[in-house]
Amino acid sequence: MSSYRRLRVSGGWYFFTVVTHRRTPVFAKECDIAQLRHALRKVMAHRPFMLDAMVVLPDHLHCIWKLPDGDADFPSRWREIKKAVTRTRVERVRVWQPRYWEHLIRDEEDWRRHVDYIHFNPVKHGLADDPAAWPWSSFGRFRSRGLYEAGWGRSCPDNIRGMDLE
Repeated sequence: MSSYRRLRVSGGWYFFTVVTHRRTPVFAKECDIAQLRHALRKVMAHRPFMLDAMVVLPDHLHCIWKLPDGDADFPSRWREIKKAVTRTRVERVRVWQPRYWEHLIRDEEDWRRHVDYIHFNPVKHGLADDPAAWPWSSFGRFRSRGLYEAGWGRSCPDNIRGMDLE
């Protein structure tokens, strides 16, 4: 069995993909997404980090975090978020795949590609025709800050073509 090592950088920016168990559509309803948001806020209150960009789809989520200076411990934060969501479920079934995928953001261009990937994801999966139409995403916040032009993301942007971070 191989030993997977996570790259931990104090104060780092990280992209994450977190998937539900067997791709079950755990986040298909707004109340389920509200439980996830509550879990995120709860963990952020005790173990601060900045949630920079995010999209929640029925069976997975993508996000970018900025950890505080002097702190590289994202695994315990994910453990607490996953536990908090699982505890809120009426049916006591497995909610999450045991692991998640992370990528240390290297520079501004890498950050931009991953933010674009996050915001294009609902279109990629056929859940929306336009990123602005998907309500469980940070896209609107980014667009209001002028980071996206009208109509962006109705087709796959060149800078993320071929990226598959699922």
